[in-house]
Amino acid sequence: MTVNDDVFTNWKHREEIAESMIPIIGKLHRERDVTVLLHSRSLVNKSVISILKAHRFARQIAGAELSVTETLPFLQALTTLDLGPSQIDIGMLAATYRADDRGLSVEEFTARAVAGATGPDKTDRRASRDVVLYGFGRIGRLLARLLIEKAGSGNGLRLRAIVVRKGAGQDLVKRASLLRRDSIHGQFQGTITVDEANSTIVANGNEIKVIYSDDPTSVDYTAYGIKDAILVDNTGRWRDREGLSKHLRPGIDKVILTAPGKGDVPNVVHGVNHDMIKPDEQIISCASCTTNAIVPPLKAMADEYGVLRGHVETVHSFTNDQNLLDNYHKSDRRGRSAPLNMVITETGAASAVAKALPDLEAKITGSSIRVPVPDVSIAILNLQLARETSRDEVLDYLRDVSLTSPLKRQIDFISAPDAVSNDFIGSRHASIVDAGATKVDGDNAILYLWYDNEFGYSCQVIRVVQYVSGTEYPTYPAPASASASAPAV
Repeated sequence: MTVNDDVFTNWKHREEIAESMIPIIGKLHRERDVTVLLHSRSLVNKSVISILKAHRFARQIAGAELSVTETLPFLQALTTLDLGPSQIDIGMLAATYRADDRGLSVEEFTARAVAGATGPDKTDRRASRDVVLYGFGRIGRLLARLLIEKAGSGNGLRLRAIVVRKGAGQDLVKRASLLRRDSIHGQFQGTITVDEANSTIVANGNEIKVIYSDDPTSVDYTAYGIKDAILVDNTGRWRDREGLSKHLRPGIDKVILTAPGKGDVPNVVHGVNHDMIKPDEQIISCASCTTNAIVPPLKAMADEYGVLRGHVETVHSFTNDQNLLDNYHKSDRRGRSAPLNMVITETGAASAVAKALPDLEAKITGSSIRVPVPDVSIAILNLQLARETSRDEVLDYLRDVSLTSPLKRQIDFISAPDAVSNDFIGSRHASIVDAGATKVDGDNAILYLWYDNEFGYSCQVIRVVQYVSGTEYPTYPAPASASASAPAV
């Protein structure tokens, strides 16, 4: 047998192992509401190749590829335990077991590492919570995809309805088509049918009522069997408490805005300040995509090094707010053709930092340039630190944050030298640290942070929805300095 034959045989063996993992992962998810992760990446509903790529990606952050031969025994050990709803990271189990010196078997180690998810202290499975999407644009359709994906266990969140203004001719069919196919994010993973007679879209068995309304105060959601629902306003039409309160109709319990809130509306960045949401708070903002991208790494740097001042420059993909060709726009520059120009514009992300990190005394300024790409942006965060450090120290620290900290669902890390914006389409993290571009000189650090301003932001919104709905389950092994982390979105 040649060397090439050995390599190919090894690959086929790993394919076989990954294939055997799929039914185990699926059964744990469906029957016990357990989400299996690999270094914070969900393995639920993933293909053989996706599982192998997730294992290989570990070398980007941990320095060595993780093999399915290492993680399969931990996955098998989970099937012998009486698990409650939880998220279990088999990548972290394998890594911590490798460093453990107690001489425990895989089964013994796993049982101890996930003890909080078993026995009398395990979390009970909760009833599903209704969700309504007000608006069905770029963010609305991605939220719909995520909510449908998360409904696999039959618990958690259920997308019950979307509310839109009725368009001309075949409105329902066209909206279903936009959900089914997306020029940036690809095909919907599943099946979609349209029931025009009942104004319903059925996606992977989820019946979604399409409610036509021009005015939120005209809708009685209980008439559609919706109760105690969380409504996500992704139109951005109303941003203050008075305007958003219009959504608090029969059947709606809470309102979440996918834009920066104004006035006393709390701006929440999941992973950073979501735990400040009061149980009786009915109106919440998820801030902006850029705020979600910069606040987690800013908090990480402030916690470790202290931050005296900073500036963020965002190079942002164009959005539907801009014109395809030069035309009237209320803003000074956004009327110019988005696909043909770099457009200097404002960003509220810097000022929003104060709401998300009220204890941060550093002054943060910001500006933005819209560029001719349809998705994925980059934030350049230039910080003056409270102490001197080195590039290697900062990169080692941020790599560790992305792997083991409570911010590991928000912050990703990549060391690939040839990474470009398209590589991050579909990223579920709020931002991705580009190790190769990072610059550190004494007390000055410049971080380059990629972010999918559509999908990554939508994942952050879903995490907030999960938190306020009570469908957020703990993660094991617990991240450093925390008993639970962000939900696996």
